[in-house]
Amino acid sequence: MQEEQSYEVSARKYRPKDFDSLIGQDNIAKTLKNSILRGQLAHAYLFCGPRGVGKTTTARIFAKMINCSNPGPDMTPCGECESCLSFAEGRSYCIHELDAASNNGVDDIKALIDQVRVPPQVGKYSVYIIDEVHMLSQAAFNAFLKTLEEPPAHAIFILATTEKHKILPTILSRCQTYDFKRISVPDIVSNLKMVASREGVTIDDDSLHILAAKADGAMRDALTLFDQTVAFCGKDVKYEEVIANLNVMGYEHSFELVELFLEGDYAGALTKFDFLLSKGFNAQHFIASLSAHFRDLVVCKAGSADALLELSEGMKARYRAQAERCSLKFLYDALAITTQCEAGYKQSINPRLHIEFALMRLAFLMKAPAGAAAAAAAPQTATSSPGVSNPRPAAVEAKPSVVEAPAAPAPAAPVAAESSTPAPAPAPARRRASFSVSTLAEEKSAPAAPVAQKLQQEVPTSQKVLEGLSALAQEYTDNGQPRLATCLTSDKNEVSIEDTQVRVILKVQNEAQRSWMQDKKSRELTQSLRKRMAYDALDVVIETLPQDEQAVKAYSPEQQLKEMVQANPEISQVIESFDAVLK
Repeated sequence: MQEEQSYEVSARKYRPKDFDSLIGQDNIAKTLKNSILRGQLAHAYLFCGPRGVGKTTTARIFAKMINCSNPGPDMTPCGECESCLSFAEGRSYCIHELDAASNNGVDDIKALIDQVRVPPQVGKYSVYIIDEVHMLSQAAFNAFLKTLEEPPAHAIFILATTEKHKILPTILSRCQTYDFKRISVPDIVSNLKMVASREGVTIDDDSLHILAAKADGAMRDALTLFDQTVAFCGKDVKYEEVIANLNVMGYEHSFELVELFLEGDYAGALTKFDFLLSKGFNAQHFIASLSAHFRDLVVCKAGSADALLELSEGMKARYRAQAERCSLKFLYDALAITTQCEAGYKQSINPRLHIEFALMRLAFLMKAPAGAAAAAAAPQTATSSPGVSNPRPAAVEAKPSVVEAPAAPAPAAPVAAESSTPAPAPAPARRRASFSVSTLAEEKSAPAAPVAQKLQQEVPTSQKVLEGLSALAQEYTDNGQPRLATCLTSDKNEVSIEDTQVRVILKVQNEAQRSWMQDKKSRELTQSLRKRMAYDALDVVIETLPQDEQAVKAYSPEQQLKEMVQANPEISQVIESFDAVLK
């Protein structure tokens, strides 16, 4: 019986073998090829970037290329020389790999330094690839510095890391640094198509785009997801099976939700959200996916920005069709709601309610204008219904304009006047109006009415204002703030009255006091004094006394003693009677 071949995962089976097969790193591949052609090889390289983008693979290709004895014209290894054969069979003695995650101590680096002194048996260079180099300890880095700066002529170091910021600056300065970028979705899709054709797997473009988007720019992750999908679906892969296997919120759910928002069906949106949660979808990923969907719709509205859509052609057509049904304002407001919801998700005490409220706001974006007209017609419908004796709705709709006079539109008042039914109590009318979508929309769009003036009473005199200040000072004294009370009762304070405007000018000793009073207490004092005087056109101003009027505080014992003598003449008499000296 023929022996069954061992299975090899796609990430290893289809690993690039030369620079030309590298995906998404064209600039780095070209730079390394040119350095080999011109013989300008550095003694140390640093490859950094996200996971799964080809850092270690590039290091191996580079190591194999510089030791190949018969390279091709486009800098491809021949695959026939002893160096290439030993590398392919995994027995190369000139290419050494060290995992710094598990060999991160000083002793491991010392062993590596001892090994560096030995020249290569085959090829011209000994290449040392140190993966996850940021995991080395501080002592290991320090032990490695001298060798990294001045290695033997035959030694080349290639350091690879996903966290460049953890590398010591002294290490960075000794290396040529190459930053690997994330692989684009089209490049991943193209490579997955090649792998699928070689493996005899039938898979559609939408499924490939789902795999590429899930991989987040990492080719290794994309190939791993491809293997997982094939294991679940077999050789004939369907889009629905990919979505179910990877537990990804597919495009269909986002399209359906937007349709519900356009119809104003918040109940349907909440039901859809509950269904997705029951399927095990992460709530934060749900709102993030919805934000991405609105973003793609906004891009479609631009028309000329299709290059920003990383979607298949069929899916792009669906996005364009739905974008035509949405106004740009709706998409802008919807995107603002979802991004705000996504930002506040982790801080929310009730995350589910946080998202549900966002869904309701999205559903009301299109319903608000229509709701206003419907609410306006509601009283007539209620009163004209046959067999129903309920005259209250007309008065209820009219009442908010009476209770909330500053914000309600003027035409609502005559409706209440013409109604023959007695007006209900103010509290129920206000409560009913607060739940009206139309009332909320009108209040939001109507210009703010001018604040009613409370100047019908007589303008207070200066004496009354000073009495109010004294009463307020007593209140601060009772509350344990004697210094603030002293400031209010200072004889330096002034009251200025011009027509109906009253200004209370509080004088303080220095700029520090003025700044503190202005920032911390000015508004509080103004409101308290207005309330006490029952007068709105009153302002409190904080000013600093002139330099010559500021009190000089005694700090030294001599100054304090002089103040005591000036305040108490008896002390001066005692000093003279004893013939003492004032010190």
